[in-house]
Amino acid sequence: MERRTIEEPGIGELQIAVHTTGICGSDVSYYKKFANGDLCACMPLSLGHEASGTVVAIGPQVTGFSIGDRVALEVGIPCGQCGICRRGRYNLCKHMRFRSSAKSVPHFQGTLQERINHPAVWCHKLPDNISFDAAALLEPLSVAIHAVNRAKPAPGSTALVLGAGAVGLLTAAMARQSGCSTVTIADVDQGRVDFAIAKGFATHGYVVPRPLHTSSSSSSIYSGSSSGTSTPLDGVMTPASTLSFQSQLDYAKTLAADMLSLTRNSNALYVDDEEDGVDVTFECTGKEVCMHTSLYATRSGGKVIMVGMGTPIQTLPMSVAHLREIDILGIFRYANTYATGVRLLCARDRLAPGAGFVIPSLDEMVTHRFKGLENAQRAFELASRTVDDDGNLVLKVVIEA
Repeated sequence: MERRTIEEPGIGELQIAVHTTGICGSDVSYYKKFANGDLCACMPLSLGHEASGTVVAIGPQVTGFSIGDRVALEVGIPCGQCGICRRGRYNLCKHMRFRSSAKSVPHFQGTLQERINHPAVWCHKLPDNISFDAAALLEPLSVAIHAVNRAKPAPGSTALVLGAGAVGLLTAAMARQSGCSTVTIADVDQGRVDFAIAKGFATHGYVVPRPLHTSSSSSSIYSGSSSGTSTPLDGVMTPASTLSFQSQLDYAKTLAADMLSLTRNSNALYVDDEEDGVDVTFECTGKEVCMHTSLYATRSGGKVIMVGMGTPIQTLPMSVAHLREIDILGIFRYANTYATGVRLLCARDRLAPGAGFVIPSLDEMVTHRFKGLENAQRAFELASRTVDDDGNLVLKVVIEA
């Protein structure tokens, strides 16, 4: 804990009393390793980039805001002048400063502070029906919106989401929002898959067996239409680290086939029984084996969207993508998404029952809340786990003022 002096907000800035900061996986990585992927912190770094708060001071030349306004913070600040910014893809700006990231030097400090000064143009006013917690989760929701925008699934498409963390859950929900007829979500944690189905984030769920072993084992299958009942599915599940590369690929093929069988064996309509695979796969883990599985699970002419950032260098069966003309698309953060996220959350209260898919409550994703910055260490330790000491699901941990 440090006490710092904050200046008055500068030209075009607001001073925000931070109310809620959600802990992201990248924050946990910095906390535990002082690095996130290839990005290594080279000086002290305040963490936190999923944030909401209240306007407490207004700088010169700021219009449209009042003291007391509730806002969500979009924490990436691009230059706004380069060609890529002018084309609207400001998330790719080489001069981007992103709070709680070591990508730029000096590092742009995160939101785990009592107050911060932030450009007004990147503060999004909130209607009364959006809570501070839900507003903080507009940040991972933006990642999901951006991923689906890149995928452009046609109405009635089928989708697979690998990884049922916060981003995976929200990506599944946005795939449903876009009109996908079936959305299967897969994870090694049964609690997260159960949550995804129970809350309507996905239509089908697959639990990858853990721990994996070399003898015959069973994996649990969950379908949104079967009220949580499970059916055993036998298969050889061996840790990828002990396998040859070909065996790793065979393992990925098995996983892909098992995941696809959920919808093929359900009441889902298949126009072409000869066509195996989903229209789009969202890979939200960053793990190499999951990228292998994504390629095998995607139909000819389909798309794989790389959402998760994990293993920086991977060996992939590229011939699968070549021979099946699978498009592999990367995403990096998001652009032009916050207004969409706010509208989606507002629409939850306006849609009549049975009017169509309604994005699940973001507030229900917050499983643990810690009060005050002095409890940040406890929050970070819990955020690195999937269950708490009482065996309850850990999904999204937030720190509140």
